[in-house]
Amino acid sequence: MAAAPLSFHEDVHREIVYAPRFTLPSPVVLNTWPFTAATNHAFDVLRTPGQSVLDAVEAGCNICEVQQCDFTVGYGGSPDTSGETTLDAMIMDGHDQSMGSVVYLRRVKDAIRVARKVMHHSSHSVLAGDGALAFAKMMGFHEESLTTPYSTQLYLQWKENQCQPNYFKNVRGQASSCPPYDPLPPHTVTTNMDARQAINQHNHDTIGMIALDTHGRMAAGTSSNGASHKIMGRVGDAPLPGAGCYVDNDKGAAAATGDGDVMMRFLPSYQVRLQAVYQRFHNRHLV
Repeated sequence: MAAAPLSFHEDVHREIVYAPRFTLPSPVVLNTWPFTAATNHAFDVLRTPGQSVLDAVEAGCNICEVQQCDFTVGYGGSPDTSGETTLDAMIMDGHDQSMGSVVYLRRVKDAIRVARKVMHHSSHSVLAGDGALAFAKMMGFHEESLTTPYSTQLYLQWKENQCQPNYFKNVRGQASSCPPYDPLPPHTVTTNMDARQAINQHNHDTIGMIALDTHGRMAAGTSSNGASHKIMGRVGDAPLPGAGCYVDNDKGAAAATGDGDVMMRFLPSYQVRLQAVYQRFHNRHLV
């Protein structure tokens, strides 16, 4: 009997899934939220002869991009301060940690598929902004607006609310008006708790996915449209190795989501992998 696909959920601000390396009678797929359609599709791909863990992760994450999971993945969600939706995505191979990533991708819906093309059709690991768009078009992807009536409504409501909350700090007028702002003097420090408090499951999230086949081969991937009302040009944690996800066939894999601007400082997905290595070393020396 085949094992069922798994979804793992902890809490809204700290979401990590971890899969150690071992041999199973059936493949396993995990993701950070109960996006079951994505998990089921990746699992089906992984069980198809000739398909790889990379194929499964790419296909699973793309389901969320198409279905706009929670409007935090894919087009039509999380508009930035200019009203535009942009996408971040990454995919990594557990065999050799080769990866492809796109950051601040504009006007192409299939971000995880573009990231896979970066891995296989360039010598780079990350492409950004207009360069990522040009590469995607070269690879045959269709350019189209990522804005929808829903994302436009979110943006207009935010503007009507004097652009509150926002992610600026140490600027004049940030708490009561819309940008542009003038910077405050260097010795002046203000806090912006509203932005931190505004982070929740429905305005910042990422799909992070791990696939493990019966031979112990692993892959991981992420896709996100970032934080709602993020400053134009902002890149989140999802497309950064060690923050959004990390995978090593010999050690394990992890994917995480939460406050991306904190996570990219501490690389939780990589830290989990290091912790697993340390624990294995520690246990070996206790025997």
